[in-house]
Amino acid sequence: MALLSMPAFGGDERSPDSASDDATAEAAPRRPRLRILRGGREEPAARPTLTQLYHAQRLGMVRLSILLVDDLGTAEDVVQDAFTALYRRFGEDLVDVDNAMAYLRTSVVNLSRSVLRRRRTARAYVPPHEPAAASPEDAVVLSEEHLRVLGAVQRLAPRQREVLVLRYWSDMTEAQIAETLGLSRGAVKSTASRAIDALEKLMKDEQS
Repeated sequence: MALLSMPAFGGDERSPDSASDDATAEAAPRRPRLRILRGGREEPAARPTLTQLYHAQRLGMVRLSILLVDDLGTAEDVVQDAFTALYRRFGEDLVDVDNAMAYLRTSVVNLSRSVLRRRRTARAYVPPHEPAAASPEDAVVLSEEHLRVLGAVQRLAPRQREVLVLRYWSDMTEAQIAETLGLSRGAVKSTASRAIDALEKLMKDEQS
């Protein structure tokens, strides 16, 4: 007597092997869909530009320079020259922003030093004169409560002044200061310590 092959409930006539394949397919995790770009490669992120760096860092660099040269107009010229040198060195598209920032900080410090050297030379031949009154632009960069401290900072030795300005006004680490000034980290630490002692003494002398 021939056996009749009865379909399974629900009309599913698939073989056990086919059902097993479906279960395996359902159990396998789905792979996330990837967006295919031209050429099958991801488009690289746009590089930061010198123009973007200029808008983000110009004011900070002016603050750094004015604490070294004590003149807003001169500080702005220093920063402009530093960005010009940065463009000549790296171009508009910046491959390494950290490297560009290190170069920029070093340029601002070195150009500020050059200004001070020229100023000392000029003062050797020109009679001293009263400095011009602070302009409204100066007040934006230099807040009133810091004027006494800044006056004392200007009387520090040049290297001490540079270290303090970079450390406490530009928030640079000892390693960054060492790279910018061409010093060892130990020299930066000892110079900063002597500068703080000298600054405290100057402030006490003003109050007495």
